[in-house]
Amino acid sequence: MGEPVKPYLERKMMIPDGLVLNIVKARLGQLDCATRGWVLHGFPKTPSQAEQLVQAGYEPNRVFFLDVSVDTVMERLTLRRSDPVTGEMYHLQHKPPRHTYVAQRLQIHPQDTEQAVRGSLQHFETNAEDLYEFFTLSQHLNADQDIHTVFELIESMLVNPIPKKLPPRVV
Repeated sequence: MGEPVKPYLERKMMIPDGLVLNIVKARLGQLDCATRGWVLHGFPKTPSQAEQLVQAGYEPNRVFFLDVSVDTVMERLTLRRSDPVTGEMYHLQHKPPRHTYVAQRLQIHPQDTEQAVRGSLQHFETNAEDLYEFFTLSQHLNADQDIHTVFELIESMLVNPIPKKLPPRVV
């Protein structure tokens, strides 16, 4: 992400939309994205970001919203851990480490604390309805099931033909 983002991350502040969009545009404008396509996870987070993305010429041809209960989100995120030695990711319930010495050194990412996850959920809920309205052809998936089933569901929607296109959006 580079130096411009660093001060915001260090102070745990929201990164300004313009800066985020510049980073996203720079990446989406690279040859591999232009020829092979791209996937954004967790962006745009607000209707304003969505509008700016489209105005910049990057309108996604598919948008998925994962419908999942708060309890499931909390379980999936707050139980994630990483091994600072190997970089390996673990989940205390679904993929625990095999050795006690590994388990003892696991760390939780600051974004995976209960407080941080609840804050992210609240931010999403604040903008969700407006994002649903903005992306009128979005697809809602029941993600409150086994992660492998959810993966297969998303994969099947990606390999199927692109949904019909609407006339160009006027923003």
